Amino acid sequence: MKKDYFEQIRNGSEIPFKEQLRIIVMLSIPAIFSQITTVIMEYVDQSMVGRLGPDPSAAIGLVSSTTWLVGGICRAVSTGFNVQVAHSIGAKNDAKARAIVKHGLVSVLAFSITIAILCVSISAYLPYWLGGGESIASQAATYFRIFAFALPLMHISMTSSGMLQCSGNIRTPSILSIIGCFLNVILNFILIFPTRSIIFFGTPIVVYGAGLGVAGAALGTALSEGSIGLSMLYFLLVRSPLLHLRKEKPLPFTLDELGTAVKIAVPVGIEQGIMGCGYVMATRIVSPLGNISLAANSFSITAEGLCYMPGYGIASAATALIGQSLGAGRKKLANRLGWLATALGMLVMTGTGILMYIFAPQLLALLTPDPEIQALGAMVLRIEAFAEPMFAASIVGTGVFRGAGDTLGPSVINFISMWAVRITLASFLAPRIGLRGVWLAMCIDICVRGALFLLRLYRKPVGSATIVKA
Repeated sequence: MKKDYFEQIRNGSEIPFKEQLRIIVMLSIPAIFSQITTVIMEYVDQSMVGRLGPDPSAAIGLVSSTTWLVGGICRAVSTGFNVQVAHSIGAKNDAKARAIVKHGLVSVLAFSITIAILCVSISAYLPYWLGGGESIASQAATYFRIFAFALPLMHISMTSSGMLQCSGNIRTPSILSIIGCFLNVILNFILIFPTRSIIFFGTPIVVYGAGLGVAGAALGTALSEGSIGLSMLYFLLVRSPLLHLRKEKPLPFTLDELGTAVKIAVPVGIEQGIMGCGYVMATRIVSPLGNISLAANSFSITAEGLCYMPGYGIASAATALIGQSLGAGRKKLANRLGWLATALGMLVMTGTGILMYIFAPQLLALLTPDPEIQALGAMVLRIEAFAEPMFAASIVGTGVFRGAGDTLGPSVINFISMWAVRITLASFLAPRIGLRGVWLAMCIDICVRGALFLLRLYRKPVGSATIVKA
């Protein structure tokens, strides 16, 4: 019989140190595999676009920072409700958790539709605002426009996934994410390239293709994300043992619930806005360096994802564990789990950082056949490898504090590190030493950020957080 780790927490069972570590590892593994698979599929995705030449790669790279900005703001709205779900389940108030699910889904859908309309309206102008030239502006605008149309379903997928994870179901969202990645690759294979003949075990086979190029990459992602979003919603509202819809007395959307959602979401939204604007500014700093640097920057960010995505997997598990522990009133356990999760993340990402340094040239060769882009990308990846342990501290630390509903402190830390360190240094170094200067600034920023998160975790334990009243 499968062990329910979250039930141990909710029932107040004594959990020895070794069992605490086991809980974090076992809950992190599905999320880690999901994140790694996502990055591998992004490798395949980007390598397909990379085969089209530097300009299509640069077009996607140009608007990618803005897609992160928009996605981050939407994620903030989801967080405001997801954390309340974890706290309510931890307090064994399942009816309230289900009410929050319904209220949250309606709220994020309305919000994402509004943002999608805004994104579509600015899509034609965005590439020029970001410093892109005529050679890539049209492709970049098309990519961003398709992304905007798919945003509501992507946001529903993100929110449903977070609510399932906060209920203790890490496995289902992870499996669905993996399926979505494979579906994305298949669709891209069909939509990006034209109809062509390939050799399969010595036999020529005609493979149908739409030949849509950059638009095909965006459309493939939109279709796969939409399909997984609907599947995620099904598992949340129909299959989840705790959160599925049922006949019961409806609970109204109260001002307390809204206020808590706003209190949690606003700092995260500001943080994501600050970070996203920082990424946009970094893109503007890189743009004058030319399309080769822009493409190398985009490919290197994708390549680095294989290194830091395990941290996000551990952070997802930490958010659910901390949220339910605090909801159950187990503050000491929440604090120990927070430190254990952070230490595990730093250990794992130290190892992936070493691997990234060693295999940087091979990682870039998988993404692009252009030797100039490969050399430049490998160089900056090796700079970033030194920051990975501290990157883990900031990634997992964010997940820990979000589980506690503490989002203001991390937002302040991210603001200081992004704008006072990264953007300032990148602006100074980029004109002097090119893309290497941008990534050196990034490395220093991440080390400062990680140190500040560790200091905050020490000075303000998560067990001291004031949580949602269930």
